[in-house]
Amino acid sequence: MSAASAAESTAPSTSNRSGPLSHLRVLDLSRILAAPWAGQILADLGAEVIKVERPGAGDDTRSWGPPFLKDASGQDTREAGYYLAVNRGKRSITVSIDTPEGQQIVRDMAVQADIVLENYKAGTLERYGLDQASLRKINPRLIYCSVTGFGQTGPRRDQPAYDFLIQALGGLMSVTGERDGRPGGGPQKVGVPIVDLMTGMYTAVSVLAAVARRDQTGTGDTIDIGMLDVQVSTLANQAMNFLVSGKTPQRNGNAHPNIQPQDVFACGDGDMILVVGNDGQFAKLADVLGHGEWAQDERFRTNAQRVRNIGELSALLREAFGARQRADVIAALDAAGVPSGAINSVSEVFDEPQVQARGMLMKLPHPAGVDVPQVASPMRFADAPIQYRRPPPLLGEHSHEVLRELGYDDERIAALRSAGVI
Repeated sequence: MSAASAAESTAPSTSNRSGPLSHLRVLDLSRILAAPWAGQILADLGAEVIKVERPGAGDDTRSWGPPFLKDASGQDTREAGYYLAVNRGKRSITVSIDTPEGQQIVRDMAVQADIVLENYKAGTLERYGLDQASLRKINPRLIYCSVTGFGQTGPRRDQPAYDFLIQALGGLMSVTGERDGRPGGGPQKVGVPIVDLMTGMYTAVSVLAAVARRDQTGTGDTIDIGMLDVQVSTLANQAMNFLVSGKTPQRNGNAHPNIQPQDVFACGDGDMILVVGNDGQFAKLADVLGHGEWAQDERFRTNAQRVRNIGELSALLREAFGARQRADVIAALDAAGVPSGAINSVSEVFDEPQVQARGMLMKLPHPAGVDVPQVASPMRFADAPIQYRRPPPLLGEHSHEVLRELGYDDERIAALRSAGVI
């Protein structure tokens, strides 16, 4: 099968087939990244997601550029790449929630919603009568999810937070980056806003769990997601390494703290990564490099021994890789079943045949008169495929449409627009 044919057979559907969440409606009061990421996941899965934005300004990420999407004439639009990454599939309505009329619009939408996503500072929406208690009073089946930096309780509950700060406070930067004393040593953040993204994932999982419970009980729930909680949770093996040993994990560059050899190695013509996951793979690696005896060496025979003696092993590996060409050694390791590969740039990722075969790059028609590129969802369903119904919306693109669905007539909508409510 050709790459093009494979992409056609595995890429998510753009047809009108219903997705697995097509029965759900989401009121998305969030902005920036963490909660909007959850909203986009739900939209990809077929949920109707209505994004509420500030009149005139909208989501902060709309202006987080350059780069901005270019229109058909080649001019920059107001749609920043950052915003375009996390708002596919939604409809946008502008509402000034600090006005009584705007608050009523949100309540009207909440009555029809299954899920509310919001990431205002703790206590903010209570002042407007849009908090969980107020909205769940008018819709007991509502699942109300608050996403904040630090959660709804604790000494930091009122403080704002961004991904970078949480990466630092949550310990991630202490284990990311080159070791102290080596060139480039020091703490580093991850190259994507990983805490925001993981928070979005946990948010999506949480609200869907609440939906499943509501199917059994008939009532909704209130969910409190804190980014710092998420980061502490995702310390995963590094947290457990500390908890069982009492030793504080340190930055170790690209080397894995528990499994070896896993690191970046320099070949004669460029760098590559090696990811040995078990003793059998190590034996195959040794054979490929012409040193089968390493697999029987008591210093390296088991993973625990390799971790303890990684300094000696690493020196041997660097010498062996340095004498070889990258493409040749990667091909040999692939044939032997040892995970390895080149270090792709972001542009090279989309040239990767496997990425192309899986249809991970797609385009959607945009109101600016161009196709907007999108990175596809990684979820694949046999019977209810992911569908992409809408590009990331223009600010307030669907205000009139949504209000009409709520029963507002044209005269009332015009009055709300004149008053700056929408």
